[in-house]
Amino acid sequence: MAGVLVVTGASSGIGREVARLALARGWRVALLARRAALIEAAAGGQPAALALPCDVTDAAAVDAAFAAAAARFGRIDVLFNNAGVFPPAATIDEIDPADWRAAVEVNLTGMFLCARAAFRAMRAQAPQGGRIINNGSISAHAPRPGSAAYTATKHAVTGLTRTIALDGRPFAIACGQIDIGNAATDMTAAMDRGMPQADGTLRPEPRMGVDAAAEAVMHMAGLPAGANVLFMTVMATAMPFVGRG
Repeated sequence: MAGVLVVTGASSGIGREVARLALARGWRVALLARRAALIEAAAGGQPAALALPCDVTDAAAVDAAFAAAAARFGRIDVLFNNAGVFPPAATIDEIDPADWRAAVEVNLTGMFLCARAAFRAMRAQAPQGGRIINNGSISAHAPRPGSAAYTATKHAVTGLTRTIALDGRPFAIACGQIDIGNAATDMTAAMDRGMPQADGTLRPEPRMGVDAAAEAVMHMAGLPAGANVLFMTVMATAMPFVGRG
């Protein structure tokens, strides 16, 4: 059943596609991202869409954005906690500490701040409850070469997901995680040219349409209150994940 959905990282890629699909299916959608012009374009002037420029690493900005979404739509039913970055690939001795901190700030602290704001709203609203969907990654299971910062944050998101799922039970707040592999977005364009493999080679990897990832998110979002997908993996069928390493 359609309700109110908040999407972070809604200016591009999977976030933008989830927002587009949700709007087409009758959801009211708050689109959050740093780039105002891009989320305004994604919202397309639709009355059911609310573009909210927001840096997910800024606690005050996050709280204000969620308050604005709740004020506009009356409640928050689902958060797709999607905003993330992939820092430059490097072995751990070559990672710039600034890149490490940036990954932690967006991929982990940003997810925490948005989940915190959503949980607070869902706990306080009547009827109580809602759903938080964290965007993990295939890297939450198996790393790529040179991805210590990204992989560490995505493993941490898994712990965050489990804890929110547990803590949300008394308040009818479900939490699940979607781990997406090789969706065709600007961020994964290099996969067509070649990606470093665990054996030291460089090989192209298959990608799936971003619409497939969005469909999976919307399946999780549309579940009845008494059901939850705790973890889902959706990936390009032939990508090197099973057997990676």
